[in-house]
Amino acid sequence: MADPRIEKLADILVNYSVGVKEGERILVTGSYLARPLLEQVVKKVAQAGAEPVTKIGMDSVGYMFLKYGSEEMLQREDAVYLSLVKSCDALISISAPENTKGLSELDSQRLSWRQKATMSVSEYVMGGNVRWVGCNFPVPALAQEAEMSLEDYEEFVYSATNIDWVENSRYQDKVKNLFDGGKEVHIIGPGTDLTFSIAGRPGIKCDGHYNMPDGEIFYAPVENSANGYITYDFPAIRMGKEVSDVYLEFKDGKVVKASASKNEDFLISSLDTDEGARFIGEFGIGVNYGIQRFTKDILFDEKIGGTIHLALGRAYPESGGTNVSAIHWDMIKDLRKDGKILLDGKMIAENGKFLTD
Repeated sequence: MADPRIEKLADILVNYSVGVKEGERILVTGSYLARPLLEQVVKKVAQAGAEPVTKIGMDSVGYMFLKYGSEEMLQREDAVYLSLVKSCDALISISAPENTKGLSELDSQRLSWRQKATMSVSEYVMGGNVRWVGCNFPVPALAQEAEMSLEDYEEFVYSATNIDWVENSRYQDKVKNLFDGGKEVHIIGPGTDLTFSIAGRPGIKCDGHYNMPDGEIFYAPVENSANGYITYDFPAIRMGKEVSDVYLEFKDGKVVKASASKNEDFLISSLDTDEGARFIGEFGIGVNYGIQRFTKDILFDEKIGGTIHLALGRAYPESGGTNVSAIHWDMIKDLRKDGKILLDGKMIAENGKFLTD
C-alpha cells in the first residue's frame, strides 16, 4: 500500500501544480530512487486521461559523461532532450540524488560547458512554453545533508509540500501588495547594506505551480541598479559545491568584488561564466513559514519564511528581467535577526516579519 503522504503529494503535483488535462502528453523525469513517487505521479497522470512519458536516470551515469566526455561533446547542445520536452505539454521533474556531493570533485570548467549546452532546454522551459513543476523525494542523501534522520526528513518534506496552497496563495497576495508599485528596495542586515530598483517590474507569486514546496514572491531587479554590499549567512551551493561566507559588492548592477571563506575560486569562476553572471536576475522573498531550517537544498531553503534571496545570472522573462546568463544561482540572506527591508524609504519588514496589516 502506498504511503498516503506520497499519494497526496502526487495528486498536488498532477492536479494542482501543472493541472494535467485529458489528452495531454506529460513528461515525468527523475532518479530511480524516487520510484514510489514516480509511480504515483504516473498513476495520477493516467487517471487524468493523459499520456505519461517517463525519463528515469541515475546520477552515476551523468557523472561518467561529465568526467570522461570530450570538450566538444560536453559543449554540444542537448538537442534530443530539448526535442522531447518540446513534444510534451507539461513537465514533472522529481529529484532524488544518490550523492549530493557527487560532482564536487569535477573540474568546474567541465560543469560550465555542460550547463551552457543545456541552456536551450532551460530557456524553453522557463520561457513559458511548457507547464512544469519540480519536486524532491526524501532520500537518505538529502536527509544526511539536512542532518536529519530519514524519518524526520520525510516529515519535514511532506509538512512543507502537503499544505493548503490556496490559503498560502492568499497570504502571498498580501505580501506582494506591499512591493507592487514600489521602486527602491533597501536590504539591511549584518554585513549587508544593498539597494536596487524594481520599478516597472511585476511581482510573481510562487504558490505551488512550479516548485514544490513553494512559497516565495520574486521580482527582477533593474539590471544596472544594484549598489552596495551583501554578506550571505548560509552557504551558497551550486553543482554540489558549497561556497561559505559569500560577500558580494555591487556597483551599477554588477558584482565588482567577491570573496568567500570556502571555494572562493569556484565562486569567481562562476561569476566569469559570461557577462550576465555578475548581475542580479532575481530578488526572491521567502514566505513559507512552515520551513524554518536550512537544509542545503535550495528548493526548500529559498522559501524559508523571513529570508530573501538574490540570484546571480539569468532572469525569468515573466518578471520583466532582461539579464541573460547560463547560470541562475540563488543565494539566501537570513533577515530573521537584525534584518530590515525598506521600500522607497518605508519599512515593510523587520526581523523576518512583513507588516501586512
